Amino acid sequence: MAGDGVKPIASLLLVLNFCMYAIVATISGWALDVAIHRGFTIGPGFEVPAHFSPIFFPIGNGATGFMVIFALVAGVVGAATAIAGVDHIRSWNYDSLPSAVSSGIAAWALTLLAMGLACKEIELEGRNARLRTIEAFLIILSATQLIYILVIHGARTRA
Repeated sequence: MAGDGVKPIASLLLVLNFCMYAIVATISGWALDVAIHRGFTIGPGFEVPAHFSPIFFPIGNGATGFMVIFALVAGVVGAATAIAGVDHIRSWNYDSLPSAVSSGIAAWALTLLAMGLACKEIELEGRNARLRTIEAFLIILSATQLIYILVIHGARTRA
């Protein structure tokens, strides 16, 4: 079949992306848990602060809440994309290509959105090491996911 030479490259990128998306989802989940536990406590007799935001994160800066939410979504969708990619790598035919490419493009688009918010967070400064890890992984994933899409789509196997 045409494109069998790129199958190991696609497999390597698939495993790499899955591991990185899992790490992004895990750290983003941790940050969301921190925000829930350390956020504002509103009880009887308390009023909502004047500048209350439902996406308030006690760690990071003003862009952290948005970046964490979108990174969590991108991490989950990216991990699910890797599962669809495993099916394509296993069968490696034209029939499994559309689902692998379309889910890969959706994960890449969400990753680009989260990466844009990570760049804004970098610009605003004031974040911890775990948030820096998410930022770095999102920047790397935006490139490796695109390469993965190009590799599997460029192989164009014949039925």
